[in-house]
Amino acid sequence: MTTTKKFWLYAFAIIGTTFILFSSCEKEDPIELPTLSTLSVSEIAETTAKSGGNVTNDGGADINSRGLVWGTSSNPTLESHSGMSIEGSGTGIFNTTMSGLSPDTEYYVRAWASNSVGTAYGNEVNFSTLEEDDGVQEGDVINPTTGKIWMDRNLGASRAATNSTDAEAYGDLYQWGRAADGHEKRNSGTTTNLSSSNTPGHNNFILAPNSPYDWRSPQNDNLWQGVNGTNNPCPAGYRLPTEAEWDAERASWSSNNASGAIASPLKLPVAGVRRGSHGSLVNVGSIGYYWSSTVGGASSRYLAFFSSDAYMSSFNRADGYSVRCLKE
Repeated sequence: MTTTKKFWLYAFAIIGTTFILFSSCEKEDPIELPTLSTLSVSEIAETTAKSGGNVTNDGGADINSRGLVWGTSSNPTLESHSGMSIEGSGTGIFNTTMSGLSPDTEYYVRAWASNSVGTAYGNEVNFSTLEEDDGVQEGDVINPTTGKIWMDRNLGASRAATNSTDAEAYGDLYQWGRAADGHEKRNSGTTTNLSSSNTPGHNNFILAPNSPYDWRSPQNDNLWQGVNGTNNPCPAGYRLPTEAEWDAERASWSSNNASGAIASPLKLPVAGVRRGSHGSLVNVGSIGYYWSSTVGGASSRYLAFFSSDAYMSSFNRADGYSVRCLKE
């Protein structure tokens, strides 16, 4: 649409006291729609993104309003859109943060500007918002029943279990409360010397055949609690589960036994135990033993499961059990 500004020009001469008009004409100065472009989209997140526009020509009349318009269908307008913004007036660059977007959705965005003639739109730019972050990263699994996020394999395992007796998924066997110092390897050496500190300073599996059957003397109940717990063997941001958290996972299984454990999102294998009394491996391929961070008297609490049952119980801290880490 084009409008005009009208100017009248006159040519005249003065003869004596008489004015004589020689000619007149009308000059047109057209007013057009503005010219503008849409800026590229940046800082894309799950529900927000940033864009803007650049009004390069006002079309011959003042820009009275400008902004962005966006939607899930191509060519959004001020009459048909999912969202819009108004960003002042005049020519030049303006920026807008689009909010209230839906995660993992494709959007189309255009800048717009209006003058007395009407509204013009910039070029269309499309983008997709990020998927909603549920906290699950590569190497993690989530139990939809409990909502907890776990590592997908035992500490020390080379892969997530493909079945209950997948030896590559067994992983290491930790004495309760010890850090990852090498003692957890299934073939580590042994010693009968108990440790008087939280860090024994060697990688031997400490045998403790006598009460209270702990590798540390005196005992320390505060070694595996929380992500910042002393000797927490899990990667940064992960920790040992509590007894209650293990019990909630067990309650969500399809069956209360080893079959339910491997069928669960955690795919827990029957990795066996290394006995703290003599250092030998026992029940590998038939029973799973998994430490919790919870203590129980002189012992600590653990999850156990086999072909016909699963339960929480307490046993000696010198025993080597599997560790499955929970994300904080």
